[in-house]
Amino acid sequence: MPVSEHPSIIWAIAALATCGVILRPWRIPEYVWALGGALLLVGLGLITPGSALAAVAEGGDVYLFLVGMMVLAELARQEGLFDWLARYAVRHARGSGQRLFDLVFLVGTLVTVFLSNDATAVVLTPAVYAACKAAKAEPLPYLFICAFIANAASFVLPISNPANLVVFGSQMPPLLDWLRQFSLPSLAAIALTYLMLRLTQRRQIRQPLALQIDHQPLGAGARLCALGIGFTAALLLGASALDRALGLPTFCAGVASAALVHLRQRRSPMPVLRHVAWGVLPLVAGLFVLVEALAQTGLVLRLAQALASLAEASPAKASWLAGVAVALASNLMNNLPTGLIAGSMGSLAALPQQTTAALLIGVDLGPNLSITGSLATLLWLVAIRREGEHVSAWRFLRLGLLVMPPALVGALLALLV
Repeated sequence: MPVSEHPSIIWAIAALATCGVILRPWRIPEYVWALGGALLLVGLGLITPGSALAAVAEGGDVYLFLVGMMVLAELARQEGLFDWLARYAVRHARGSGQRLFDLVFLVGTLVTVFLSNDATAVVLTPAVYAACKAAKAEPLPYLFICAFIANAASFVLPISNPANLVVFGSQMPPLLDWLRQFSLPSLAAIALTYLMLRLTQRRQIRQPLALQIDHQPLGAGARLCALGIGFTAALLLGASALDRALGLPTFCAGVASAALVHLRQRRSPMPVLRHVAWGVLPLVAGLFVLVEALAQTGLVLRLAQALASLAEASPAKASWLAGVAVALASNLMNNLPTGLIAGSMGSLAALPQQTTAALLIGVDLGPNLSITGSLATLLWLVAIRREGEHVSAWRFLRLGLLVMPPALVGALLALLV
């Protein structure tokens, strides 16, 4: 069954699989929908098994990166490093909700930059909730920080978001080039996100906090974990500066950190491995296959060629269109498949560096509009529900409409300067 004869079937299957990933009907895990869509495409002959396997293999570096980061994040959670950081912020807030807001924003930014946005969503969020309860503060204003900074700070470094690896693939810029291109846009996005969150949450954070917070010393395992995170960050910065792939160094650093902590404490690593979100790997693999099938319909190539033609005529217009369109698309179909399509466009057509950078900004920052925009935001939603908090899609959208557009416009303006 030639792909060219049935593009509508491919797009329909991809759309249904993406909706399943975002909405999780009947509470079926996200990876089941992505893998199910991929297997259905292969079963119907809409994509050959060889093409599907090749698409899965393309994500090798991404899988290694995710495993390394997830192991590090889970290790930090179980050793209490994030709880200690959150309580440290509460103690130094000295009863001021506004000061606590600033400290949580700073910690969230650092965790996102050096441990990825998923770590902020998964492990920092529960720690912030526990700290807010200890301080007798309304948790939601501080929990919103975790959701929004996880995306706003996710293009400071290549390691800050797995989507960065997806968009650039094997064409990841060297670290100095990355910093030269994304430092100003990142600062603009972070600053404007902070400003809008501070303005919208100003009433809630005026409430005074409890002054007596139990002091919990940082354990030996948490200290080793912090050293492991610092070593990982330095290793990845070095690999990026040398224009090396980031997946294998991340994997090795994460496994080595976990091994060091558990060998020193003579404990089994199984509790850490058991709680790692392994379902993310088949989810990403399934999405790679879905996007490969979409690329074979020819529509992605036509979009890439149209964007390349516009970039030749007006680079600024192409960058604006790329950033805004991808930001909106990320909320309609989640930023993981959107990032894969954006990455495919970059490999199918010769796009200017500035336009590719605008695509990345849209993929990373756009999801701050809606609660289904990124995997990190969906993970954040799961985390706060475990703590008994609830944020509706409409409430998040109302806040996102105030926070995301100024940050996106500011980041794109900074990119074009």
